[in-house]
Amino acid sequence: MFKIEESYYINKTFRLKAELIEKLYTIAQNKEVSLNNLVKQALEYAIKHMEE
Repeated sequence: MFKIEESYYINKTFRLKAELIEKLYTIAQNKEVSLNNLVKQALEYAIKHMEE
């Protein structure tokens, strides 16, 4: 059976150094993904691989 899954998102503002934003923006452009998608994936990866 086809099931539609809903996602719940929250908008949040973070302050990051300009140099980091520039690096992220460049990576996003080179990989042809949105900046938002890149940051989301990077955070998910960091949390998954974080030492406890």
